[in-house]
Amino acid sequence: EIQDLPGAFIQSITFSSPNNDNFNIDLRKTNLKNIPKGFVIRRNIFDHFLFEKVKSTSVEIRENFSVSDVIQNDGYVTGVSGKDRISGEKLEFTAKIVFGADGYSSMVSRKMNLYEHDPDHWVVALRCYYKDVAGLTDQIELHYVDEVVPGYFWIFPLEENYANVGIGMLHSIIKKRNIDLRQALEKTINSPAFKERFAKARPQEKPVGWNLPVGSKRRRSYGNGFLLLGDAAGLIDPFTGEGIGNAMYSGKYAVERAAEAIEANDFSSDFLSVFEDRLWALIGNELNVSSKLQKIGRNKTLLNFVIRKAANNPEVSNIIAGMLANEVPRKTLANPLFYARLLFS
Repeated sequence: EIQDLPGAFIQSITFSSPNNDNFNIDLRKTNLKNIPKGFVIRRNIFDHFLFEKVKSTSVEIRENFSVSDVIQNDGYVTGVSGKDRISGEKLEFTAKIVFGADGYSSMVSRKMNLYEHDPDHWVVALRCYYKDVAGLTDQIELHYVDEVVPGYFWIFPLEENYANVGIGMLHSIIKKRNIDLRQALEKTINSPAFKERFAKARPQEKPVGWNLPVGSKRRRSYGNGFLLLGDAAGLIDPFTGEGIGNAMYSGKYAVERAAEAIEANDFSSDFLSVFEDRLWALIGNELNVSSKLQKIGRNKTLLNFVIRKAANNPEVSNIIAGMLANEVPRKTLANPLFYARLLFS
């Protein structure tokens, strides 16, 4: 059903370097097995789609309600409390397990003393929807240009010639260099490399900022009576900044372990920790690869070298495609000779 939503179907990925070299990975022409269909869909459309799906089930939904605290008994989380934003009524909800799927600034994580804002593992991103950006196709674009290195500038196509445009950068670098992301975004759009493409483009909103706790480190996501999901667990891809896929996986594995906990009548931290182990067994290798690619992106000289190699050498391009598709075995990624091959092919 998702493929019928307004948006764009993605069939290729383009990278460019500060030296203006670029290479393209055509997902239709690779022999990779693990690349599913990709879509770029606006959050208000996709989130509404998910919300309507939930409403069609027997799940009780409470809108206009702010959760402000967790309820604890004998060292276990047993529910949440908060109030109705319209009536002001204070309410409590109890449960055998609480899922903290409440974003990067997770209240559940904070209340359970697991919240950590680590600038070296935290990306700040700025996004703006545009209309009529020239040259949009069925590809997503990641540009490592001078104006944003060691971050990146992206252009993702949407429906009806709309585009998702933005930049992302590690918080530690933003603080160290005192970077204004809005100025950096404007400077990039007006740079010689993109000025013509944005000559007739019109922003559809003011740029919106996002905090992205990335999965370049493994954060604890469980405790007595609770699990953390999605951004609250810091599952965002360090290289692409995409978090929805991993968030959906976390929901799937959380439900499975919750069902097992209910059957065993065991809601302890030890029992629920299996959720995190299973999840990281699935996505951990991919996050590890993305962390390595992110580190390459911080080094301008290395970035220019790798992208130039990929632009001129199909073997290097295929290696990078394999890394993105999680088809390069974990043992290979741990071998320094693999990176020597990447650099000196």
